[in-house]
Amino acid sequence: MTDKPYEPLRPKKGPLGELLAPVAGFGVTFSSMFRPTVTEQYPRTKTPPQRRYHGRHQLNRYADGLEKCIGCELCAWACPADAIYVEGADNADLPDGGHMSPGERYGRVYQINYLRCIFCGLCIEACPTRALTMTNDYELAGPERAGMIYEKKDLLAPLAEGMLAAPHPMVEGTTDTEYYRGEVAAPTAEQLDWVRDRRPDDATLSGAERVVHGEAPPPTPSRHRLRGSATKAAVATREAATGGHVGTGSAGGRA
Repeated sequence: MTDKPYEPLRPKKGPLGELLAPVAGFGVTFSSMFRPTVTEQYPRTKTPPQRRYHGRHQLNRYADGLEKCIGCELCAWACPADAIYVEGADNADLPDGGHMSPGERYGRVYQINYLRCIFCGLCIEACPTRALTMTNDYELAGPERAGMIYEKKDLLAPLAEGMLAAPHPMVEGTTDTEYYRGEVAAPTAEQLDWVRDRRPDDATLSGAERVVHGEAPPPTPSRHRLRGSATKAAVATREAATGGHVGTGSAGGRA
């Protein structure tokens, strides 16, 4: 058996290619020199990132308003930067048979330290209930280190129109399996009566009642999104009003 000389798979360059090889690396530079310059008008005009962009996290809800997080802490174990802290609790400890999430447990404490987070998405892969996802919101800067630790109230998805605020019982006759399969599409009359008896001033009662009576479509879970474009003056005003964060809401202006 004779050893054949090594022959590279890459085709050999011709005489012209060999001549231009020393300056071939400048091809991208030269081609960019003749393109028009585009200036991003951020923050007055915001360009949404791609759909699969890894932005800030969100804790999702089911269609009846219960939380998807079951406090299993798998996201915290999967995080390579140790940026997530979770404390679970039992739904059985809630009064009158109320639930924060389907099943036995829920996430009582949920924190993400965005000073550590590297936005790798491993926590998303580890979540067994799709409770944790990532949005396209990239505006996470702040003036204080403490404000970069997002609490559960900052991460939880906003209640969509027609959802019923937790705690309340699960849909009658269901287990957590029906929730995981997406078979729960809206709150029920029994859940509505339970909340009305215990929290008659709950702001979500009116919207849920319209859904139960067929006067409104079933709720569609919502998500945190990139805040809309604004003028420079409006951005400065909101920053001053919220302690330096761009946006509205509690905990340093996080939406």
